[in-house]
Amino acid sequence: MADPQASPADKQPSLRPSIAWVFRRPERILAFGFGSGLIHPGPGTWGTLLGWLLWVVLLQGLPDSVVAAVLLLSFGLGCWAAQRCNQQLGVADHGGINWDEIVAVWLVLWLIPTGFVSQLVGVAVFRVFDILKPPPVSVLDRRCKNGFGVMIDDIFAAFYTLLVVAILLRVGVL
Repeated sequence: MADPQASPADKQPSLRPSIAWVFRRPERILAFGFGSGLIHPGPGTWGTLLGWLLWVVLLQGLPDSVVAAVLLLSFGLGCWAAQRCNQQLGVADHGGINWDEIVAVWLVLWLIPTGFVSQLVGVAVFRVFDILKPPPVSVLDRRCKNGFGVMIDDIFAAFYTLLVVAILLRVGVL
């Protein structure tokens, strides 16, 4: 379904949006991770790395209540932005939308130790779960093709990551 408010210049005929198209609307800038979703290959990996950088620069060390509020707001905005972009592109879940990875990796980084090695392991394990999509991540990815669906499967990948990191901490690997 096309965006009813879009002008002809806003319509994107290709499934590979241009940087000009992305930076024309705020929901596109957000959904495409400030342009990182345009980087190929691996727009999800680029979004995850941007999320890690944003975490270190902007969020790490903030009070838990602020981080929780940022996560909730970012999740809600991500649902809206992903839905709008998918409608504008006429697809169910465009691969360049990577705000979901950014928010999910923030959740991981918030709940694991702050050291570089722990963060590196958390980011790497998250990418593995996001790519492999074990159930129920794969079920959510297949069945939920709206903005909420785009966001929620990555949150479940983050939960798997947190479980693995907790086990690694418990057995003394981290």
